[in-house]
Amino acid sequence: MAKDTEKLIRQLSLISYLMAERRPVTALEIRRDVEGYSGMNEDAFARRFYADRSELESLRIQLTVERPADGAAEQENYSLRPENFHLPPIAFTAKELAALQTALSLLDGEFAYAEPLRLALQQITWGRPSPLRAPEQRTVALGITASAGGHELSARLAKVETAIFRNKTILFEYYTMERDEVGPRRVDPYHLLFQGGQFYLLGLSHERKAVRVFRLSRIRGKVSYATKAEHDFRRPADFDPRAYANRADWQLGEERGVAEILISERIAWQVERHFGRYGEIREGEEASKIFLTGYSSPRGLVSWVFGLGAHAHLQGPEELTEEFERRLELLEERHGETLPGAAAKVAAPGKGPRASSARVRASGRRASAAVPDGDEPPAGRGEAAIRPERFARLVTLASILIKAGRAGERVAIKEICERLQLSEEELREDLNVLNVVNFGGGSYVLYAEINEQEGEIEVDPEPYSDNFDRPARLLPVEAKALVAAIDLIGEHLPAGSLTSAREKIVTALGEDPMEQGLQVARAGGDDSGVARLVSDAIVERKIVELEYYKENEDELSVRTVEPYALTNGREGWYVASFDPERDGMRHFRLDRIKRATVTEETFEPRPEVDPAAEVDGWLRTGEVQASRTARVWVSPERARWAREARRVVEERSDGAVVVELSFAGVDWLVREILKEAGDAAVLEPEDAREAVRAAVARLREAAVAPAGV
Repeated sequence: MAKDTEKLIRQLSLISYLMAERRPVTALEIRRDVEGYSGMNEDAFARRFYADRSELESLRIQLTVERPADGAAEQENYSLRPENFHLPPIAFTAKELAALQTALSLLDGEFAYAEPLRLALQQITWGRPSPLRAPEQRTVALGITASAGGHELSARLAKVETAIFRNKTILFEYYTMERDEVGPRRVDPYHLLFQGGQFYLLGLSHERKAVRVFRLSRIRGKVSYATKAEHDFRRPADFDPRAYANRADWQLGEERGVAEILISERIAWQVERHFGRYGEIREGEEASKIFLTGYSSPRGLVSWVFGLGAHAHLQGPEELTEEFERRLELLEERHGETLPGAAAKVAAPGKGPRASSARVRASGRRASAAVPDGDEPPAGRGEAAIRPERFARLVTLASILIKAGRAGERVAIKEICERLQLSEEELREDLNVLNVVNFGGGSYVLYAEINEQEGEIEVDPEPYSDNFDRPARLLPVEAKALVAAIDLIGEHLPAGSLTSAREKIVTALGEDPMEQGLQVARAGGDDSGVARLVSDAIVERKIVELEYYKENEDELSVRTVEPYALTNGREGWYVASFDPERDGMRHFRLDRIKRATVTEETFEPRPEVDPAAEVDGWLRTGEVQASRTARVWVSPERARWAREARRVVEERSDGAVVVELSFAGVDWLVREILKEAGDAAVLEPEDAREAVRAAVARLREAAVAPAGV
């Protein structure tokens, strides 16, 4: 029998024995009565029992140890309180159960934690109608699902997840984008963060002797453990992962100063509502606002200000105003009469900078943090990366079988395989394990066998054990999967049903798994207040009136639409709607909705409307199907980021690249170029190049005469 299987039988038998005894027991009794310990000598038992206790505690199953007052004169006594194993019942409403089902149906097969999420739902809804069979709600569609994105990234994610769980130091090769180098890293992994379509590892870098952020897609090769020890480190008690998810792009690093930005009345509401948490908002003159925000990246801050166009004026400090002016001059120069990089030649295949990119570094120089980029592609569809611990699966299976046995029911093999996402071979192996788990004295937890002819599992109608007849506490990976799924979908289902479900789950657990597990950063392009209002309108089939800021045309317009679904994409959350005035589907980004009003007028759903039609298109990829394509030059300094995010069509001998961007409107393309802060320039078409010139001229005018902001 494999060692892992022996360990599972031993641990499950230990739990069952302690709960069946309902009294403190000695180590001698455990060694004598519990399956798996009796054949060990005293030293081997001490080692195995200590290791089993530690592992159960890491699974949130805490044994009570009673030590004698006079120290070693008497033996310690051990017990397991039912509340330390069983999950408290959670009183979910029908809406909450339906919302949890919707969460799984939206994420199943794509979410990296889909399998432990499924097990978690089995546990928390014990004794209630299973949400796995509830009617699916069609008010949400997801373009971004926190998929691991392919086999290689899935393997890394699974290894890192296990290392965090086991407190194991890991080794890997890492590509540092800013230095274009690959080098070794030794990291104590603390936390995982999902942000902007990417997974990030937060951990102590031994090279830097400080906490750093590593993007999993920039890890090269395999992740391995640094030692063979059970545990290598303890995460500091004062480590707060929330600080890393609540930063703007220009704040990812050590703060260099505080920027002061004058925001015009036209967009002050939007900046205050969606960026106010990154700094402080003060009243300015004539209904304008002053936005004070800390920054670590001058380029990142200037890029954001450029994206606001003539409605923002950077007032200080001097470092930033100088950077603003320098990059404005770059935009003017690179959209002048001479095309940028005209003297550089097209690089020969395999001879250009791409061939020398990501140099492998042999020296011991320190690692730097991975910086999330707003223009990075999301993880694509892929297999679920994280498998739940087999311990969790066995406990859940035992609960299902005991319930069926007491009801005198048989369980279909196909049903169990579907509910637990098992193969038939895995199910048979799990049954073999459960059939030998006992609580001493030859009393077994259950007995089940497969009826091959009927394709069913027959369970002893009188199971011996009461210990697994209620749901067990959620194991760490299950808890983090559940809360991460809720946080990913957020407040985008009717009546805040996921929000209230989350509160009940955290109360039952006694802690928020986000603080110890996977954290989903708040999505950009979102507005929870608007989301709740529109979500209710979708369910009630009511017309909604939107006051919407059209960024491309720099104007507010009133739109009356039929809302069909809330959906997320690379840039944030949208309401997919049918616009009768324009006789077609339109997507309105939530953070650009200044005001939303639900009318009393209802509408009949149009059979031709598919609110999820764009999920596999531009919402996921960021690229629209358009009739026009621009060729865009990217400077040598930013070429590496372009290679990672865009389709490169030409390599230049000086290190620059040319990429292609599909676009439906010139205004969108202009905004994307401005956000590159002089590191990108349109080569063609000429009308788009001219439009950038005009936008740069407006920026120059606003910089000279800020009163016009």
